[in-house]
Amino acid sequence: MGIAENTADITRRVSEALKRSGTPSREVKLIAVSKTFPAKRISEAMDAGLFMFGENRVQELVSKYDELKERKTVRLRQGKTAPIEWHFIGHLQTNKVKKLLDVPTRYIHSVDRMEVAVEIDRQLQKRGESRDILIEVNTSGEPSKSGAEPGKTAELVRQVAGFSTLKIKGLMTVGALTEDAAVTRRCFAELRRIFVTIREEAVEGVEMSELSMGMSGDFDIAVEEGATMIRVGTAIFGERPGKD
Repeated sequence: MGIAENTADITRRVSEALKRSGTPSREVKLIAVSKTFPAKRISEAMDAGLFMFGENRVQELVSKYDELKERKTVRLRQGKTAPIEWHFIGHLQTNKVKKLLDVPTRYIHSVDRMEVAVEIDRQLQKRGESRDILIEVNTSGEPSKSGAEPGKTAELVRQVAGFSTLKIKGLMTVGALTEDAAVTRRCFAELRRIFVTIREEAVEGVEMSELSMGMSGDFDIAVEEGATMIRVGTAIFGERPGKD
C-alpha cells in the first residue's frame, strides 16, 4: 500500500483503540517519523495530508527542513490546510543543540537531563526565543534507552520549569523492545501515572497536556493507555532504506 492507504489504516486503528480506551473523542496527533527516508518521500507524505514529521538526528532534520522549507502548509480534506510541523524525537547531544535550533521545531520530545536543558536555554536566550518541549522518561529501564529515571522525573520537571525559554508540555517515552504486549503496556501505563502525578502537582509554568508514546509496532497499546502523540515510521512509509 502507499502512504495515503497506510495513513488511512493507522487512522482507523487509532479510532478503534480510542473506543477501547473509553475516550473516543480524544485527539491523537500522528507524527510521521521520516528518519532515513529522503525528502522526496516526505513531500509525498505531505501530498497525502500528513503535516507532522519527526526526525531522530539533528543533521538529517536540518537537511530535510532546508530542502522542504518552502512548503509551509498541507492541504487537508474539505479545503482546509494545516501548517507543517517538525518534531525532534531523538537523543540530543549538547553540541548539536545550536544546530537543532536553526529549525523551527514545534516540539523537542527528548529533553532527558539538566545538561541538555541548560544548553537549550543558553542558546534560546541568545536568540530571544522559546520552545515547547517534552521530558523523556525511560520507563522500560533498558540501559540502551535515553530518558530520565521514572522516580526522578518530577524533580527534573521542577528544575527545567525554572527556564523561561523552555515550555514543558508533557512527557515522552519509548516502549520496551519486546514482543510481550503486557510489558509494553506497563511502560505506557507508567508514563501515564507519572504524567498524572506531575499534573496534579501543578508546577508553575508546566502544562501536562501531551503524552508522546507509541511507534509502528505498539501505537495501538499506547493510544489505549492515553497517548496524545504517536510517532509512526515504517507503518506509514514502509521498510526503511538504510539501517538506523
